Amino acid sequence: MKIRTLMAVAFTAGLAYAGQAAADVTLRVADSLPVGHFFSNYATKYWMEEITKRTKGEVKFQYYPAEQLGKAKDLLALTQSGVADVGYVVPSYASDKMPLTAVAELPGSFSDSCSATMAYEKLARDDGILAQKEFKPNGVRLMFTLVLPPYQVFSGKKPIENIKSLEGLKLRTSGGAMEATVRSFGAVSVRMAAPELYESLSRGTVDGMLFPYASLLSYDLAGITGYGTVGENFGSAVLTYVMSESRWNKLSPEARKIMDEVGRETSKRACSMTDKDTKTDIEKIKAKGVQFVHFEGGDRDVIKKKTTDVSKAWAEALDARGKPGSELLAAFHKALEQ
Repeated sequence: MKIRTLMAVAFTAGLAYAGQAAADVTLRVADSLPVGHFFSNYATKYWMEEITKRTKGEVKFQYYPAEQLGKAKDLLALTQSGVADVGYVVPSYASDKMPLTAVAELPGSFSDSCSATMAYEKLARDDGILAQKEFKPNGVRLMFTLVLPPYQVFSGKKPIENIKSLEGLKLRTSGGAMEATVRSFGAVSVRMAAPELYESLSRGTVDGMLFPYASLLSYDLAGITGYGTVGENFGSAVLTYVMSESRWNKLSPEARKIMDEVGRETSKRACSMTDKDTKTDIEKIKAKGVQFVHFEGGDRDVIKKKTTDVSKAWAEALDARGKPGSELLAAFHKALEQ
């Protein structure tokens, strides 16, 4: 009788241990950001560390930065297939599968990172229109996000003096709505991922790029950049980390709750720190010899008209494809106001 009792206790303990072991998971996180990139420092590492701490070690991570697990353009597919559990996805790199996210990349609608990030996240979580119409059809769920501060135009060697200076320039874009913005000012859009930009600018494959201040420093481009704009909004880029729904559903309810909370905190933390850095970044770029110009007078009218036209055309093009372009544009502007 004692032996049977001991065996039963041992069996129950074994089941409990097996259940505990099965609950502990290690997730592979993959991105294309260079080591030391501000988004990685402000968001990615914080997110991983906080989740591991708050789950008391139930959820751990293996981190693969700098395209170690795959190219930037392939990270959505790699996350969907399970090669990566959590992937860094720039939706404009996969604009054929995530065209709606470009609403936060349209020019002229915001002046700082946090207003755009909070507005975008509101639409991309829970029952938001982006969560339902963009993320869900792709089988992924938003972990955290950052809408970068408004993009400026930077040129390697060709001076930027007024808005007409952009005509004919070959400018790197990340794709999506940014391509339409570049074309509207008579420039030529050259679509490429950010890690390829240093070599392309050095060789003259592109004349310049649309880029935020912080990324100009993170990708070490300030030293080969001669001219840039300040205080403009030529669009932006949305940065996201996503997990497949199938992988998400395998996590414990407690882990999912913590990851959702930390994800929201991470988005807010990243945009706040990014906005705080903007003035310092401008001074650092100036110290590298970059000459800045702020467009005034008639150039302002031209910029306002063209950016408004780009947004309207973007929405109407999606409407024509049966997608909620105009509805989403209105929802994003309403979220910005809130």
